Amino acid sequence: MAMKKLINDPENLVQELLEGFALANRGKVALSGSNLVVRATPKAADKVALVTLGGSGHEPALSGFVGGGMLDISVPGEVFAAPGPPRVIEALRAANRDAGVLFIVLNHAGDVMSAKIAMDMAKREGLKVRQVLTHEDISGGTRENPEERRGLAGCLPVIKVAGAAAELGWPLEECAAVAERMEAGMATLAVALSGATHPSTGDVIAEIPAGMMVVGMGQHGEAGGGTQQLKTADATAEIMLEALLADIKAKPGDELFVMLNGVGATTLMELYLVLRRVGQLLEAKGMTLARSLVGEFLTVQEMGGFQMCVGKLDSELKALWDAPCDSPALTVR
Repeated sequence: MAMKKLINDPENLVQELLEGFALANRGKVALSGSNLVVRATPKAADKVALVTLGGSGHEPALSGFVGGGMLDISVPGEVFAAPGPPRVIEALRAANRDAGVLFIVLNHAGDVMSAKIAMDMAKREGLKVRQVLTHEDISGGTRENPEERRGLAGCLPVIKVAGAAAELGWPLEECAAVAERMEAGMATLAVALSGATHPSTGDVIAEIPAGMMVVGMGQHGEAGGGTQQLKTADATAEIMLEALLADIKAKPGDELFVMLNGVGATTLMELYLVLRRVGQLLEAKGMTLARSLVGEFLTVQEMGGFQMCVGKLDSELKALWDAPCDSPALTVR
């Protein structure tokens, strides 16, 4: 059954979405060129710029991460679709400066293809661009085959630390290195309780039987690790945390961050229940929950469930995590 949606003409959905998003956050972001989402107050030209791309329908991501201490430009595509290379290279040209551009790409086929074409164009034009790929979804493949892993909500901590480093005036290679270090030390797993619909058509993207949940489902309802009986918040937390800690080879004494990303239809109440159990489990293992984030950062329309992202922190990453930022989706003061 098609989901009820408050939309106007499906053909104008993304345009109207972006106009409303910019209006709601006009002190932080603005629209420029072919609907690029840019910082309302541009960063100093002698500091590295951060750019990303990705489909719409995941609000507040990815344009919600544009702002001070975060991204400089986001290139939003159509619903669940990557933007074409012409708009991506437009963003890279707009961001280009002597300090360079850090281009953060989530590992999804369309995003990667557009990014590759744009990177080839940037190279021919002599733009100073360094790409970092996020691929932390452990349900997609093993750590030894990262190209098989999807990029999920873990893009947020990567953007956070790299954005903070750029704001501090770090050189491009150091911004890229800290982004890759954060990415390499983290892992994400999703659990889906109900599927999403496509807002333009109302079509159901993935069906999940009543009383069941899917561990490892992708961002758009892609196949996951298996369907099983719906568990309690505590039991679900245990299943997901154990798999993530094993992937990053966490050990007693480690300081960790945990981010719980609601994907559209799961309440904060449920997420807090899960985080409570995560804290208990980490304490029992002799690990420290050094930082946490709970909220909706990368959604999939009205999909039920959440993504759990866990990663290691050291003193440098903690300092960058705590650095000020001011974007529509995340503010640190």
